[in-house]
Amino acid sequence: MNYLKPDQRIALLMHGGTANYGGKTGLAMLRYSPLDIVAVIDETQAGENLAQLTGIDRQVPIVASVPDALAYQPTVLAIGIAPSGGALPDPWYQEVKAAVAAGLSIVNGLHTPMAKDPAMVTLLQGDQWIWDVRQEPPGLKVGTALARTLPCRRVLSVGTDMAVGKMSANLELHKAAVARGLRSKVIATGQTNLMLGDDGVALDAVRVDFAAGAVEQPVMRHGPDHDVLWVEGQGSIFNPASTATLPLMRGSQPTHLILVHRAGQTHIHNFEHVKIPPLPVAIAACESLVTAGGAFMAAKVVAIALNTHHLDEAAAKTAIESVVAITGRPCTDVVRFGPEPLLDAVLNTPIPSVP
Repeated sequence: MNYLKPDQRIALLMHGGTANYGGKTGLAMLRYSPLDIVAVIDETQAGENLAQLTGIDRQVPIVASVPDALAYQPTVLAIGIAPSGGALPDPWYQEVKAAVAAGLSIVNGLHTPMAKDPAMVTLLQGDQWIWDVRQEPPGLKVGTALARTLPCRRVLSVGTDMAVGKMSANLELHKAAVARGLRSKVIATGQTNLMLGDDGVALDAVRVDFAAGAVEQPVMRHGPDHDVLWVEGQGSIFNPASTATLPLMRGSQPTHLILVHRAGQTHIHNFEHVKIPPLPVAIAACESLVTAGGAFMAAKVVAIALNTHHLDEAAAKTAIESVVAITGRPCTDVVRFGPEPLLDAVLNTPIPSVP
């Protein structure tokens, strides 16, 4: 259930995350959410210009605290940061409590739940609510590979690391597909995409035995009525902390893969001892894993979504040209230059046959 409605006014809690990867949930909401975001709360950037700081064309004031944000009359506080360990530091937790006491509802995408926290619940009044986004849905079953019987394209984004832009690639491709008149649908598998209103499952809240089945359910729900499903990728097969890619592959039975990579990145973030393979090797690894020796459909990596946010435009174009030369596949930065080459690759590559 998505608690967010069009008439709500959102304040984003983003302390220390407005200008780095830690705030990717809030940044995605600022870039893609149609909801009215009235304030960003970040004590490290208070008073700064959001558009200049982030490159997101949205005029929202940055304030230092929840009390400061109340001047903009929000009705909901959404937690837009992901602190290490999945729990808010106590000062930020106290700010969430202050927001509830002031009458705001809460959207919580963290691993640590709040909806049953006595300190929070006792403050709720009237129609206030707390939405813990990371919840295992009821009625789960194991995966069955039935998604391969669907006639639609099922495009899974796979990353060379976590937090390289898989969700952004999906959303930009979906928007372009809709503009072409295709029946297009995003399948959310993470808390941010669910907060944006797409149907799916918070995959990292699901017990591993049911993970493939949890992905399979929304794919089967929407596949018959759509031309293309964009299945949000999670984690990376190259990251030692990630186990998400395999259930995504088995549950969605993808027909096409989009590889997502940050330009110039050679090692896994936070695990500098783990190298990212050269892109042709990474492509081969993903294609081998998805088909599992021919047990499943032989989906190919048809294009590369390259994250060039940290580069100037000239360097970004050079990086894209290099990836095209190295991989022999279309490549672009979908946020910066648009996703058309990648969408063309998906639409022009036939669906592989079912084994």
